[in-house]
Amino acid sequence: MNKRVTLRDVASHTGVHVSTVSRVLRGDDVRVAPATAARIVAAARELGFHRDRWAASLRSGKTGVIGVLVPRITDIVLATVFEGIDAAAAAAGYQAVVSSSWDDDEARALRIQRLIGERVDGLIIGDARRNDPMLARLAADGVPFVLVSRASRGFPSVTGRDRLGGRLAAEHLIDVGCRRLAVIAGPGHASTAADRVAGFLAAAKARGVPVDPRWVAPSTFDVAGGASAMAGLLDTGRPDGVFAVNDFAAIGAMGTLRDHGLRVGREVAVVGYNDIDVDAQLLVPLTSIRTPLRDMGSQALHALLTLLGSGSTTSVRLEPELVVRATTADFSPGATEAVARTVALPEVSRVVTPVN
Repeated sequence: MNKRVTLRDVASHTGVHVSTVSRVLRGDDVRVAPATAARIVAAARELGFHRDRWAASLRSGKTGVIGVLVPRITDIVLATVFEGIDAAAAAAGYQAVVSSSWDDDEARALRIQRLIGERVDGLIIGDARRNDPMLARLAADGVPFVLVSRASRGFPSVTGRDRLGGRLAAEHLIDVGCRRLAVIAGPGHASTAADRVAGFLAAAKARGVPVDPRWVAPSTFDVAGGASAMAGLLDTGRPDGVFAVNDFAAIGAMGTLRDHGLRVGREVAVVGYNDIDVDAQLLVPLTSIRTPLRDMGSQALHALLTLLGSGSTTSVRLEPELVVRATTADFSPGATEAVARTVALPEVSRVVTPVN
């Protein structure tokens, strides 16, 4: 049987003290010269060194494992965020383990307690609510955590600048000629949805194209939710511009518009959010607000490591980017003139107050 490679073996191979080797291989290399740290990592790889997490945890009280909670790992958005977390964790000498909560309160509580029971060093939570008593309990219990994708007031998070993203969507739809704007708003408990809607409504009002409250439809984040919300909107009239706070909801909305005989991109412009890979491959490629999802995951991991190391960390907001494709680039205001003459616009009795 091959002898297990130890920290002392790596130290002997590199000529570096064993305590320095230990610090570098557990990810604490702040006080080590970069060249030395790189030499230690290369030697460990060459010799076949594998860190014994459980033995190390007996000495340090740390397991080197990070728990990650997402609504569902099958969601390409959160899966991409997790890829960023996982890659950054591996580079720092940690292991990331992920669990799905299905956005269900009971399942969420169970998953979090199970991760804590497995003695993870900290949590990255991707299914936070805007008002979230569970986060307050975790903080009171001294559990270190950082939020990702969604924010909740008072807790450190790494998210996109979602209000700005909503504003970019509104300004773009107005710039291409849309005047009857509708919003597929997502679920109100998610900051991503609430902030994108708030940014959109505020920008539309500022540009003199306020959105009628009846044309703001709550939905889920999936294709079925977007399709259902769009059907409800069409029952009250015909918008010429639609903003969906999630690409899958936008795709569902596009299907409903097609089923109602409306030409997506010509008669009705559509903007989604997140810019998932499939957007560019659709029959009518989807304009979307891009968020750097992998970078979001990577920065969440580093924020958590900062919290573990110093006891505090700061929130990060990543810049969104408008990616224009055929669902808005080919829009023709003249294509909807006949509709505008035959369909009365909903009376704008008030403007929705942006959600905080």
